[in-house]
Amino acid sequence: MLRINGVKVFSTTKFREREFLGETITRWLDENPDLEILEREVRQSSDNEFHCLSIILFYHDPQVG
Repeated sequence: MLRINGVKVFSTTKFREREFLGETITRWLDENPDLEILEREVRQSSDNEFHCLSIILFYHDPQVG
């Protein structure tokens, strides 16, 4: 069984950045084909002015061990 040995967080509060977040994540995954994504979390938080969206990827990197 593979163990998590890395975490990548994608987070944004701006509407325009949220619009392209999926493309940003896809590009990062394409640039890191050796990583195996084991878990993912989506978090959303907000206050009176800002809405924050975070996508957290937990992965195994075979180069780390």
